[in-house]
Amino acid sequence: MIRLHMVVEGQTEEEFVNSLLIDHFGSHNISTDVRRVETSRRRGKYRRSGTIEAKIFRGGLLDYERAKGDLIRWMKEDQNTDAYFTTMFDLYALPENFPSFVEAKKLRDPYQRVETLERAFEADLTHRRFIPYIQLHEFEALILSDPSGFASRFIEHVAGIRDLVDMCADFRSPELIDDDVNNAPSKRIIRAIPDYKGTKASAGPLIAQRIGLRTIRQKCPHFNEWLTKLENRELTINPQ
Repeated sequence: MIRLHMVVEGQTEEEFVNSLLIDHFGSHNISTDVRRVETSRRRGKYRRSGTIEAKIFRGGLLDYERAKGDLIRWMKEDQNTDAYFTTMFDLYALPENFPSFVEAKKLRDPYQRVETLERAFEADLTHRRFIPYIQLHEFEALILSDPSGFASRFIEHVAGIRDLVDMCADFRSPELIDDDVNNAPSKRIIRAIPDYKGTKASAGPLIAQRIGLRTIRQKCPHFNEWLTKLENRELTINPQ
């Protein structure tokens, strides 16, 4: 049994992993756990042992160096050869101190952009069992694979769901929906279905379940490539 540790950006991604990916990877003999990326930590109370317990805050990729430190700490905690690490971070609003950020920003093709960032991320951590993943452009692209799935949570928003269906028809893949501050996938969804804004952490994973991983993988090639790496080629136990 291979163990896969995942660091994700926020609560929505964490629930997505818990509700869909853990069971899926389990069928591939991969035991998965997930936690949100650390954003800050504060000095806490003394324990009885005399050590200080830090209070850790998680959720939101605000700074690359802090995210890197969070990953490295987990890697040091579990150095077994059957332990692998991966991420699920959004390309949208990625911190500017991310490796190769300036270089990637110059690339017009979103797939080339995200691949450049992932390669730089992997090279910066230099951990042989680290498989980085950056979501194009954010989690909501996955649930735009089939906008009719929104009816499972927002059945009263018939017109808004129809608008999302029509909008998605203009894109070869929902991964290509741009990351402009006004036109990112989540912003388009909220314009069509305003109730999504306050419920995304629970509604997003529920909609993804309704759509199903098969459809999401068919419509989102970069996401599918990541799952395929984790399922097959990359996950071989290294005795070194």
